[in-house]
Amino acid sequence: MPDKFSLLTRLDDIGESLEKSGHALALIGLGSVGSELERLDEYSDLDFFVIVEEGYKTWYVQNLDWLTEICPPAYYFLNSPDGYKLLFQDGIFCEFAVFEQRELGAIPFAAGRVVWKRPGVDEQIAIPATAPNSAPKATTDWLLGEALTNLLVGLGRYRRGEKLSAMRFIQQYAVDRIIELANQVEVNQPAFADPFSGERRFERRFPGIARQLPGFMQGYERSCESALAILAFLERHFQVNQAMAAAIRGLAIPVA
Repeated sequence: MPDKFSLLTRLDDIGESLEKSGHALALIGLGSVGSELERLDEYSDLDFFVIVEEGYKTWYVQNLDWLTEICPPAYYFLNSPDGYKLLFQDGIFCEFAVFEQRELGAIPFAAGRVVWKRPGVDEQIAIPATAPNSAPKATTDWLLGEALTNLLVGLGRYRRGEKLSAMRFIQQYAVDRIIELANQVEVNQPAFADPFSGERRFERRFPGIARQLPGFMQGYERSCESALAILAFLERHFQVNQAMAAAIRGLAIPVA
């Protein structure tokens, strides 16, 4: 695995290559190579934005010489209209997007770090105009209702023989709602939260709930047991409608 020094050096090399390319404006490091350098480790990826002059986005997306001349790629694919996921031959993995400056105003992202910029480009280019958490937060009632109905629907599908769909509803969708409810159950421990992905660093942020996760996700053949564990958790911490609880248990533990 690449070490932290190799990751940061590669990012600096990308900045130097962009400077030589002629039409780039800035390189913004994101996540653990951005403003959260404290959590950078050998398992980190290089996440970054490349900001280019008006009219040059397509060229930078279609011609990756500015990147591949630094180190040959082992694999890459266009994962969005804006950029790629790419693995270098030396094991460094990166995910990046290319934007023209005018596009940044409409893109929500967590504040980053300017790795390189052309003279005259505002340092604030790494600060998002659209906050990543600007959408209204879901209410407790909504999250609880979604979790309970996910369990009910999932158990119905399990009894029908749709075990894969059941597992998703119970062990994924309902658990996603628990992740969103976590800060109402346990004090959030100091760790970097990801505004786009609540499960990131969950074990460090909510260690008490994290220890219960194996019971919530017991596997393909154990959706009923998983549903009962989730229901018990919700009942311990929230006011659960008794009719819903009874209906869930009725499907999870059918009368012989």
